[in-house]
Amino acid sequence: MADSRDIEGPGPSRKLPDLATVAGIGGALALIVTALVLGGSPRAFFDLPSILIVVLGTLAVTVASFTVKDIGVTVAMLRPALTQSTRPPRAAALKILALADFCRKSGILKIQGPILESLRDEPFLHKGMGLVVDGLPEPDVEAILAQDIHATQQRLARATSVLRRAAEVAPAMGLIGTLIGLVQMLGNLNNPAVIGPSMAVALLTTFYGAIMGNVVFLPLAGKLERNGADDTLVRRIYLVGILSVARKENPRRLEMLLNSALPPAQRVDYYG
Repeated sequence: MADSRDIEGPGPSRKLPDLATVAGIGGALALIVTALVLGGSPRAFFDLPSILIVVLGTLAVTVASFTVKDIGVTVAMLRPALTQSTRPPRAAALKILALADFCRKSGILKIQGPILESLRDEPFLHKGMGLVVDGLPEPDVEAILAQDIHATQQRLARATSVLRRAAEVAPAMGLIGTLIGLVQMLGNLNNPAVIGPSMAVALLTTFYGAIMGNVVFLPLAGKLERNGADDTLVRRIYLVGILSVARKENPRRLEMLLNSALPPAQRVDYYG
């Protein structure tokens, strides 16, 4: 029989650095910097006008494509992209099974108080069980939680769109900077002192744009999509469990339902 310790778990779900993201982006940037240093002239790859054209230009065009609120949501969601939750789908399934087993044997109202409070570190689960404890009909609980999942997916899709738009704009701004540098160079062929800086702008803006688009923005967009898929799976696992508790079903049936949603490697055998 599940007790409150099984339900409460080890405490808040901690956030740890996502080594794949940090090592991937950081490693790519480190390789580029290493190549510049080994080339013997890293200072030649720093040009303030080129940085301003690419960075500020990309920011301006991206903001023009969306809203300030969209940019704020994207920035807020970048932190989860650099961290990973210690609550994988299998752990979420075991948690909701322990909760369902406890409610089946002790009664739904028994989770009020410390047990329900212990779920606050996972707002979706806490919200859903709170609705069940309050006695809302199952269809209402399902509608509210389904809308919650949909809204979260919408925010994630918008944040991903912002990053992908920035990944498109950065190389384009690099191309614009290249054209500016070439025009300046061709307009001052009789002045050798201007040719060098103009050529630097022409080449370095393309360099900066390629790095920002392909090394920073695209990987972050991909990571947001991956995190969103994992988060949606965990929320759907909780939704299935919450509705099962609301219907007062046998937790063994819930176990079969959860295993049908989980990847084969993460399926559970709670009653085995």
